[in-house]
Amino acid sequence: MSEIDQLQETIKTLNKENSKLKLEANLRKSLSVQLEKQKEIANEAKVEAQSKSEQLEALSHQLSKYLSPQIYDQIFSGKQSVEVKSNRKKLTMFFSDIVGFTDISEHLESEELTNLLNFYLNEMSNIAIEYGGTIDKYVGDAIMIFFGDPETKGVKHDARQCVDMAIRMQHRMRELEGFWGANFSLKNDLQIRIGINSGFCTVGNFGSDDRLDYTVIGAPVNLASRLESAASSGSILVSEDTYLLVKDEISFNPVKELTLKGISKPVRCYDVLLDANAQALKHIFEGEHYSLQINHNAMSGEELSALKEIVNGLEMPEAQ
Repeated sequence: MSEIDQLQETIKTLNKENSKLKLEANLRKSLSVQLEKQKEIANEAKVEAQSKSEQLEALSHQLSKYLSPQIYDQIFSGKQSVEVKSNRKKLTMFFSDIVGFTDISEHLESEELTNLLNFYLNEMSNIAIEYGGTIDKYVGDAIMIFFGDPETKGVKHDARQCVDMAIRMQHRMRELEGFWGANFSLKNDLQIRIGINSGFCTVGNFGSDDRLDYTVIGAPVNLASRLESAASSGSILVSEDTYLLVKDEISFNPVKELTLKGISKPVRCYDVLLDANAQALKHIFEGEHYSLQINHNAMSGEELSALKEIVNGLEMPEAQ
């Protein structure tokens, strides 16, 4: 082979190698561009997913305001399915309303009435949540709460929590004496009346496939509502069924029989002795290095949390 042929062969080989290098360079460049595009797509997807997550979280937070905390947790934890279904359980029902609210609503402007009602419902709802009650609904100034579903620690415990909650509500209304006139131009302080009953009810989701209402139905619910209507201002009227569950821990006035609207037979019921129970829940502890007085029923949730934090922070001294 001549030198010219060898040179031409070398040139061909170099051209092939050069073509390969160019191809590799183009491939690397193309891959780099594609990689950057994929990164951009991934980042955009991440940002969109974060935005959707924030939207869902905000929507979930807004939705939580339409549900009792227990129901919200049950649904979003997957413990309870959202479908038409119910079951029969022994519950304790609570009804309350503001005495003379119709007259009050006629004398207040709508905006002031709205502010008053929202403040009142917020105060009562905070207490209900503190004691573990399931807030069923608000109907104007009326509140319906029940204990025993979806969570329960036993029928007696449910009844006791309900009555304790009612006592706390009445004491909170006493604490707010003077507030209503100063802030809402009322001539008299607000007073509420409360009715409580325990019994077997049907509880669950009622309605259609497109619209459900988690509530409780049955004769015991109606009786609790009738007791509330029959209760006097600032009082708590409970049925005999509830009384039998809590009588060892709560003080009551002697039994009385009432004829209630919609109830065929006279109903045996009891008034809770508010002051006696407040005193019973007042404890005094004294020692050489400490003095502590606790009125459990009058304490707010924040006060109870602060006290628990202090007690939990105490440590036993090391043995000498």
